[in-house]
Amino acid sequence: MILGQGEGWMKWAALAIFIIASLTDTLDGYIARKYHLITDFGKFMDPLADKILVMSAMILLVEFGRLPSWIVIIILAREFAVSGFRLIASDNGLVIAASWWGKVKTVTQMIMVILMIADFPAPYPHIITDIVMYAALALTVISMIDYFAKNAHVLESQK
Repeated sequence: MILGQGEGWMKWAALAIFIIASLTDTLDGYIARKYHLITDFGKFMDPLADKILVMSAMILLVEFGRLPSWIVIIILAREFAVSGFRLIASDNGLVIAASWWGKVKTVTQMIMVILMIADFPAPYPHIITDIVMYAALALTVISMIDYFAKNAHVLESQK
């Protein structure tokens, strides 16, 4: 009965919770940068918290038939690959912060989830949701390529 499966108010409650969680994540990053409270722990855990928030919602959206599973599989594979890469970097004493591409990817994924939870009725053009969905997918792949290209030296130090 979550994400709007049932009473109309449930969809809006799920939407409000997701938006609040997304905004608090943004606010947390803003405060950390403004007051110079950036830590290695935060650089590692903040992207992980983003992943858990967004991927949880995406999995529920697949269950309710609002998001194709193949898109979630590609996004999830990227997140596992990057997280594994971060663990390798961490073993080498390096902490790799999220890049601009990664941040744009996350925001686009959050907007996609918001549009899919809201599932606005006609005459809202669902083409907008589809465009955002494919943009999120493209940014997911682009950010992964950028991440590995910029940090290839981490794997070379493993040899």
